[in-house]
Amino acid sequence: MKKTIIALDGHSSCGKSSTAKRVAKKLGYAFIDTGAMYRAVSLYFYDNHVTLTNPHEVEKALSEIRITFHFNENRGASDVFLNGLNVEDEIRKMYISQMVSEVSAITIVRKAMVAQQQKMAKHRGVVMDGRDIGTKVFPDAEIKVFMTADPTIRAERRQRELLEKGEMVDLNVILENIKKRDVIDSTREEGPLTKTKDAVLMDTSFMTLDEQVDFVVQLHDSVLAKR
Repeated sequence: MKKTIIALDGHSSCGKSSTAKRVAKKLGYAFIDTGAMYRAVSLYFYDNHVTLTNPHEVEKALSEIRITFHFNENRGASDVFLNGLNVEDEIRKMYISQMVSEVSAITIVRKAMVAQQQKMAKHRGVVMDGRDIGTKVFPDAEIKVFMTADPTIRAERRQRELLEKGEMVDLNVILENIKKRDVIDSTREEGPLTKTKDAVLMDTSFMTLDEQVDFVVQLHDSVLAKR
């Protein structure tokens, strides 16, 4: 059976990871959460007091970072491990959200992560979500979807996710963080968030998760049928 690379790019909190996980499961593909990789790097930088403006400190830290994914049967999804430790819950916390866009804008960080991501998907059959998958990581991906949603709706979704994990954060704080991340993600020099001409736009503001998954799976089936 032919396999493809499915690239899901878009703004934060518009359902990329949730959609990607379900699409991968439905198609029997591997799922790679690139956002989690940048979050893991951010956590390491935070814990080790790495100065983001110091290239030598950043480069040294990157050489000490090993990120892996291990399937968690209880969750039915992969957990992120940083140097052998499960950091899945920690990297989703608000203090990481507040620094991850700044960390991921650093050129040497993006180059290091992109190299890992390309290696992970060399055999195709992968669903990968992030900010620059269709533009930088896999510009030749057969299926590219650009996901977006209204900022306030995205903030409300993010607040619910945090509440489910016992973290109460004011909606306005989350909304400002989302807007700030949008600006950083879209204007950075290395791998900015942009919609390619061949990407299909999916506004998830008023779509259910099932509808998002069906949208991508139908697009996948349509592309394969033409090959």
